[in-house]
Amino acid sequence: MGYLKNLKYDLPASIVVFLVALPLCLGIALASNAPLFSGILTGVIGGIIVGFLSGSSVSVSGPAAGLTVIVASGIQSLGGFEIFLAAVVLSGCFQLLFGALKGGFLASLFPNSVVKGMLSAIGITIILKQIPHALGNFGQFESDMAFWNIFESDSTWQSLVAALDSIKVGALLICSVSLGILWLWETPKLRTIPWLSRIPGPLVAVVFAASANWLFHFGFHDLALHADNGHLVLLPNITSLAAFTQELRFPDFSMILSANVWTVAITLAAVGSIETLLSIESTDKLDPFRRVSNTNRELFAQGIGNITAGFVGGIPMTSVIVRSSANIYAGSKSRLSGILHGVILLISVVALGPILNLIPVAALAAVLLAVGYKLAHPKLFKAAFRAGPDQYVPFLITIAAILFTDLLRGVTIGLLVGLGFVLKASYYSAILVVRHGSDVLLRFTKDVTFIHKVQLRKELGLIPPGSHVFFDATRASFIDRDVFEMIHEFSSSAAERGIHVEMKDITLRESTLLKQNLKENNHGILQKNAPSQ
Repeated sequence: MGYLKNLKYDLPASIVVFLVALPLCLGIALASNAPLFSGILTGVIGGIIVGFLSGSSVSVSGPAAGLTVIVASGIQSLGGFEIFLAAVVLSGCFQLLFGALKGGFLASLFPNSVVKGMLSAIGITIILKQIPHALGNFGQFESDMAFWNIFESDSTWQSLVAALDSIKVGALLICSVSLGILWLWETPKLRTIPWLSRIPGPLVAVVFAASANWLFHFGFHDLALHADNGHLVLLPNITSLAAFTQELRFPDFSMILSANVWTVAITLAAVGSIETLLSIESTDKLDPFRRVSNTNRELFAQGIGNITAGFVGGIPMTSVIVRSSANIYAGSKSRLSGILHGVILLISVVALGPILNLIPVAALAAVLLAVGYKLAHPKLFKAAFRAGPDQYVPFLITIAAILFTDLLRGVTIGLLVGLGFVLKASYYSAILVVRHGSDVLLRFTKDVTFIHKVQLRKELGLIPPGSHVFFDATRASFIDRDVFEMIHEFSSSAAERGIHVEMKDITLRESTLLKQNLKENNHGILQKNAPSQ
């Protein structure tokens, strides 16, 4: 598969993804009211197992923030984490079924404007969520995709206001310099230096941040960041294999026939599959090689991943855009990057906990701020406006809807708006009417459905008596039954008004009936207009 050939690109990228994924795995587990280690397990499984089976070359799977509410409520409603794990296993089985039924085609039904709007909204949300951490506000990462709902007391807006009242100079300094390093690493001049271009900027920024904070403790105590107030990464203390196995939790299948378990499982499978398909659609657009992922295979991989996670105590997973985009921007070439990130995540938790706990959260915030900016780059907005209202209106509405609600509802709203523009364009372009004297041509330029009934009725009502009407359906491969019946009714009454009707290329089963009707009506017109003997 060329994995070894791409190792020089994928290994550095895997380190970047690992650095981004590590705090998110812990934060999402915390937000889901699940054991913290369950988030780590899901990150490992999503990287190694799903990464190996994935239908995408650059997608990265792991704990999904979009599922946190479902996970938290599921654990509570089912009465325990172990029973919830049984629902996770069952949800994975449903995803296997979705893949077998070729459900991956749903990804291609989302308009580009909506997908780009989703990417931009995710980028804006990432930026908003990381600003408090960049300013040194207390608290760990809640998620990689917690949305901005100004009506909630714990919203991103409230977090931003609170962060401005408690700025930590050391965190702000570390984040600012880290952002400077990330910007410098993107400059064309530095990219021309071979050995430097192979070192990922985020890795340099994180190493600098950990080193700088360590030095602050010796001479600049006011700038130093400490773990006890949430400014440093905090991992579980796992020092042996026994400690690792003690963190594992196993499913309780005693309530597997319960309707509540099945409800939670189906909800997890449906929402997780949709988020995965949206993420795959987005990552394909970000992939510089424009590779097309096998979405059915991806659903299969996600199913295997969730079954495995449920059996060992992990929370549900999806393909996630934040880690996937970080993977792409770090220069990943193949699935090896995602697999290695899972391996590094496992090794680090077991062997490198004390070292990783030296990393300031502000440095990780800088990495995510850079990712967010790339996702919501101003060029996307300029391109949308240049493309016209049928592109920028769904694009902007998708962004606003996601920021003020959540991912699924926002995308749904954007999809409905995009569908409205499609219907509008189809409505005005499906029927071409040309008039020349008493001759009227009605040409169906594309498939004609029930939505065109209003326009067709209007045009037919404008045809005066004594006209010669010609219906041309050569460019339409489908004519809705409702439209056919309207044409049939018009042709039935045409003879009474002296209207001669002809039609070309009717492709309905009823065409024989219509042609017979046209023959009788046109014969009646000829009889009526024939000269008297």
